[in-house]
Amino acid sequence: MTEMQIIWLSLLQGITEFLPVSSSGHLILFSKFTAFPDQGAAMDIALHIGSILAVIIYFSVTLWEILKGLIKTKFLPSVKVEGAHLFYLLVVATLPVIFCGAMLKYFGTDWLRSTKLIGWNILLYALLLMLMDTYAVTIRKVRNLEYKDAILIGLAQCLALLPGTSRSGVTITMCRFLGMERQEAAKFSMLLAIPAILAAGILAGFELWHNGDMQQIANACHAVGYSFIFSLAAISVLMQWLKKRSFLPFVIYRIGLGTLLLLDAYGIYDIKMLLTW
Repeated sequence: MTEMQIIWLSLLQGITEFLPVSSSGHLILFSKFTAFPDQGAAMDIALHIGSILAVIIYFSVTLWEILKGLIKTKFLPSVKVEGAHLFYLLVVATLPVIFCGAMLKYFGTDWLRSTKLIGWNILLYALLLMLMDTYAVTIRKVRNLEYKDAILIGLAQCLALLPGTSRSGVTITMCRFLGMERQEAAKFSMLLAIPAILAAGILAGFELWHNGDMQQIANACHAVGYSFIFSLAAISVLMQWLKKRSFLPFVIYRIGLGTLLLLDAYGIYDIKMLLTW
């Protein structure tokens, strides 16, 4: 894998991870419609780790409040202490994806890297996001969430194990359905990514170390660094955007991309021809 491919993948990951457009789907499609070889799932995880480090830095104040809340409550749940309450909301919302992710790893994931599957997921979940973002009420913040809400968001996150769904997109959709403000929905979605992706990153790191391929390890480290930079910039832009605007531009992009992918997958139109035009 060349340094140029790593940079392009990192840029793509940084831009798409926190926008509701599916970073995993874009990473898979990158090799399908360019001359670069498929980077593999391990590199995808390394790129996601860079994004999570960006979340940790951007929301460091919130994470510090979580730690202080846990110390104050002696690590016990408490709806009265905001930091502790947020921590256990994230724990509850993470449990479903741990189970589903383990099952998926057992059965294998190669069958998921399909253009048809990605295309349908990008298109259908875009329409669902548009519906929720347009008609849902906007009255709740993260502190107003209950554990039953966290379970629903966690179950929604499981759908993101299918490429093209978009982890941020489907969790934001559920948050909007539950009446959360746009910025608050994006914030909870990003914080929710931390435990799931860190767990996947640790497992992938052990596998890379066990394989002993130093070049692959070096590539993964470069990917983490580049992805961190691009992701931090993307988070800042998105959070500023959501202060006054909706998710509609991302929905329109997904509808267009999903339609093109399905036209290509069913042999109606060749996307590679469009890219080389």
